[in-house]
Amino acid sequence: MALFGDFVASLGFSATSFLGALVLLIVLYLVSNSLTSRELRKVPPGPRPLPLLGNLLQLDLKRPYVTLFELSKKHGSVFTVYLGTSRVVVLAGYTAVKDALVNHAEDFGDREISPIFYDLNQGHGILFANGESWKEMRRFALTNLKDFGMRKQLSEHKVLEECQYLIEVFEKQQGKPFYTEGPLSYATSNIVSAIVYGSRFEYNDPQFISMVKRSNETVRIVGSTQIQVYNMFPRLFSWTKERQLLVNNRTETVRDVKELIMHLKDTLNPQLCRGLVDCFLIRMQKDEEACVKDTRYNENNLIFTVTSLFSAGTDTTATTLRWSLLFMAKYPHIQDQVQEELSRVVGSRQPRVEDRKNLPYTDAVIHETQRLANIVPLSIPHKTSRDVTFQGFFIKKGTTVFPLLTSVLHDESEWETPHFFNPSHFLDEDGKFFRRDAFMPFSAGHRVCLGESLAKMELFLFFSSLLQRFRFTPPPGVKEEDLDLTPAVGFTIPPSPHELCAVSR
Repeated sequence: MALFGDFVASLGFSATSFLGALVLLIVLYLVSNSLTSRELRKVPPGPRPLPLLGNLLQLDLKRPYVTLFELSKKHGSVFTVYLGTSRVVVLAGYTAVKDALVNHAEDFGDREISPIFYDLNQGHGILFANGESWKEMRRFALTNLKDFGMRKQLSEHKVLEECQYLIEVFEKQQGKPFYTEGPLSYATSNIVSAIVYGSRFEYNDPQFISMVKRSNETVRIVGSTQIQVYNMFPRLFSWTKERQLLVNNRTETVRDVKELIMHLKDTLNPQLCRGLVDCFLIRMQKDEEACVKDTRYNENNLIFTVTSLFSAGTDTTATTLRWSLLFMAKYPHIQDQVQEELSRVVGSRQPRVEDRKNLPYTDAVIHETQRLANIVPLSIPHKTSRDVTFQGFFIKKGTTVFPLLTSVLHDESEWETPHFFNPSHFLDEDGKFFRRDAFMPFSAGHRVCLGESLAKMELFLFFSSLLQRFRFTPPPGVKEEDLDLTPAVGFTIPPSPHELCAVSR
């Protein structure tokens, strides 16, 4: 009982409210449970669940990916856990994850839309949607990202320009300790903004600061314990303060996006697309003029496509860059080698994308950062689109699936030193860069990150430009070995809050 009481307290709920909810859940469970013993025998094995709670007490809800990785060592690469009464199939290790997402891409290609993501997106946009609407929005986004963000010369120009603004912010710190999260988030947000809206924001723009802050806050809170419990029991815990905060953030963000879209609509030139929003508005006009019924090109899909791109494009790249600078301060001998290579190959001019092939060690450090930082450890949950027999196990249509990316990036059968920062993972005996098959930070298959090529360009140009200009060190009085690499809690996994010094070279 003491353990149960501690668990309830950790969720931020009173014992009375939790017990009342539990009684109601028991009734619902007894009424709605229709699983037969025959069905249970077909599913992948897993730890024995408790009635109603499932395997909730066996999971660390702050870092569920850690617990699931440990469970995989006992139950195998395909196993079942219950989050409350919901069955989830977990895929662990490179072989199982690749087999599912690549070789069985159609079977595992749907997106699981949890209650909180339905609250935030209503099934619109590209990240948390399924069916024909998702397919059309993804095609549209890919086409326009190629036009505005992934063509080498155009996208490289945008990133190199933003590098200079970011360097100016770092220089203003004059080598004193500062938090890197804000400037890095503004820089990566501006790349997405330039592609989506056709222009960037100043770092001191109040609207821009609020949008970035809300985006980062939403990504963090979505991974919290309270929200995970809400996802398991949405009817009982919709009142939680963290859900209300997320809904309020959504309302304010939609308001800001509508305002930005309205400005672009008022100045729209059908002969000239400044960014993705312009192209969407032009398509909306064409469908209206042609009286297209049930068009996918509507305001909701536009708003939530924009918010998804802004949030995903900001958080993942900025978080990876934060980890990269922290690793450089933590491991100065590796930073030395990166800077020696940059000085030898690039000199004092600004690094360009074409330099990457001549900077194998720098490229290896970036890849190793992505591997070890492991910022999306659970991937974004999938769902089976039909009944499937996978590696000898039967998985029903509509089953939630967690491709456990942390188990791929830390797979002991694929990486020589999976739990240590080791750029040699990506270098051959001659010191040349080579890509590993088990390097899957962007996931794989039909739901692979659609901004992968843009993100790779950003990571290389931002990282190499910053390392060329600055030496990153811990704050005065803090030793390298004392820098904390414990990840924070969130839907994506950033480092714990920390300060660094950027000393001009």
